[in-house]
Amino acid sequence: MPSFHNGDVEIAYLDEGEGDPILLVHGFASTKNVNWVYPTWVSELRKAGRRVIALDNRGHGASGKLYDAAQYEIAIMAGDVIALMDHLALERADVMGYSLGSRMTAVLARQSPQRLRSAILGGIGIGLIEGGGPGENVAAALEAPSLEDVTDPVGRTFRAFADQTRSDRRALAACLRGSRRLMTREDAAGIAVPVLIAVGTTDDIAGSADALGKIIPGADVLHIPNRDHMRAVGDKVYKAGVLEFLSRRK
Repeated sequence: MPSFHNGDVEIAYLDEGEGDPILLVHGFASTKNVNWVYPTWVSELRKAGRRVIALDNRGHGASGKLYDAAQYEIAIMAGDVIALMDHLALERADVMGYSLGSRMTAVLARQSPQRLRSAILGGIGIGLIEGGGPGENVAAALEAPSLEDVTDPVGRTFRAFADQTRSDRRALAACLRGSRRLMTREDAAGIAVPVLIAVGTTDDIAGSADALGKIIPGADVLHIPNRDHMRAVGDKVYKAGVLEFLSRRK
């Protein structure tokens, strides 16, 4: 598996296929494989003639593990994406995030619009601005001795997911505490690249897709029917909507 260093942090990534590049940024406690390879995003995008690049975020997967929450500030994490683009000599790319990855993508769309041909924000709605997402209850669940010690239902969901993916739970707790800064309404309204917002209709973590769509100028909104935060990732409606959106960027 290829990797590079952004400063002292090793970042693992995959780079497959040929064509216009799309860079995929996974969600909290996930990995590039869990979020994008296993749900067949990589293969589907390659079939559509795209070069597909996906990284393991710092603290996740095969990338470096850090235990200082300050090292996971959202802009620092987003900087790993730009560093990967620089490493691969990519001037511009479509960027698709999911959940935390979408928070990172939104920061890039606001701060580095010249590097993004478009931004796809999966698994995040108005929670980008008004909260939502895992809180201290999830950090505590990650640090608990075992799943049986966790009583909070949301905490149990994330702890079980972290155990399933064999994640470094201490690094994840630090990431959670460091990456919770919200985007301001003004910054979201200042995003000037084409945006697709895609959220499951039963997702109680992301917040309203329509509410965010009213703030980001010209944003398209895709409702993924009858899918919650975890199950929307591999949904065929999500994939079809993304491919249609990308086809309009040519």
